[in-house]
Amino acid sequence: MTARRSLGRQFGWLWAAYAISTLGTWLAFDAFPLIAILVLHLGATEVSLLAAAGPAVAAAVALPLGPWVELRRKRPVMVGMDLVRFAALTSVVVAYALGRLGFTQLLVVAVVVGAADIAFAAAGGACLKALVRPEDLLVANGRFEATTWTATMIGPPLGGAAIALFGPVLTVVANAVSFLLSAVGIRAIGGHEPRSIPTGAPPRLRVADVFEGWRHILTDSALRPLFVNTVLVNGLIMATAPLLAVLMLGHLGFAPWQYALAIAVPCAGGLIGSRLAPRLVERFGRHRIMLTAGTLRAAWLFGLAFVGPGTAGLVLVMAVEFGLITCMGVFNPVFATHRLDRTPPDRVVRTLTAWSVTSKATIAALTALWGLLAGITSPRTAIAIAGLLIMATPLLLPRHDEHAPRHEREPARKRT
Repeated sequence: MTARRSLGRQFGWLWAAYAISTLGTWLAFDAFPLIAILVLHLGATEVSLLAAAGPAVAAAVALPLGPWVELRRKRPVMVGMDLVRFAALTSVVVAYALGRLGFTQLLVVAVVVGAADIAFAAAGGACLKALVRPEDLLVANGRFEATTWTATMIGPPLGGAAIALFGPVLTVVANAVSFLLSAVGIRAIGGHEPRSIPTGAPPRLRVADVFEGWRHILTDSALRPLFVNTVLVNGLIMATAPLLAVLMLGHLGFAPWQYALAIAVPCAGGLIGSRLAPRLVERFGRHRIMLTAGTLRAAWLFGLAFVGPGTAGLVLVMAVEFGLITCMGVFNPVFATHRLDRTPPDRVVRTLTAWSVTSKATIAALTALWGLLAGITSPRTAIAIAGLLIMATPLLLPRHDEHAPRHEREPARKRT
């Protein structure tokens, strides 16, 4: 079976490193806001600032990192970013133990970790493209996607239990250790990594290099609509997440464990979707699956505006989230593979950096805007507006893709 074939020992180490760091991240999900509330006793303004400003400033800080990473071997950069994240999170634990932890340190660490996340992900995309054959990229991305949704499903409940028993700082310790173990895994990949630039080329950073990723995206007829589509879809989905929490925990009176259950259980759909993606592409072709899954994932968000109290409301949330996440589980690895195929090796890091920076900035802006909209109207109304807007995003998906690999462009039944 396509999805079960071995991708080699080097990919195995990369996958293991990704799995452990992703699980650590989701174990510590919302750890900083909880520390701000439970340990520092801060109010809603500071907590909101921490949630929005940290990722936004991290995106700005990460801008020059793209071309800088492009000029270097990717695995040492990934190890370095893991160690940076380990050191930054460890500083929170040390400051807490000494009674010196403050809001400013949390904000600075959030920025440092966020910028390192972007640099690591960009270098990781280039590393994956170098390690895996083009025909195996979809299988590899499907395994990463399945790992993400598995960690999302089990991490927050385990982290919540740990927080209830030992406090939120313990999950920060677990997250820090996961980055240290990830660095060990990447170091264990071994083998020779080729230079990123020709021998003798000066590794200089020019101002124009910072914007090269956006130039490549916006001049590529296939990537440009996908860029706008994915940024808007992710931004609208993430902007409604805190509003759903307010609606369920505040207005409708659900218990925290019920809310956590409603968010965690549907993540099984992401695992299912990511496992199905390679088989669907093999049967129907990459572009058809990307267009179909991309369209279907825009049809679910509006349903969250109708959530009510009690068991029926809880089931509705889980059903809507399951449908949304299943479609995303199919779409994301196919889209990620398509993006890598459309990007030359010497532009992968800058392209992924530009994509990630834009996505994080858009999420921050839309989250703030939808918070204001919910304040003027209501959380339910704001969710409904986001649900209506997201239904228009399939119009931005590319209708044709003449440049996809032949083995993925044609359905299997036509090739046999």
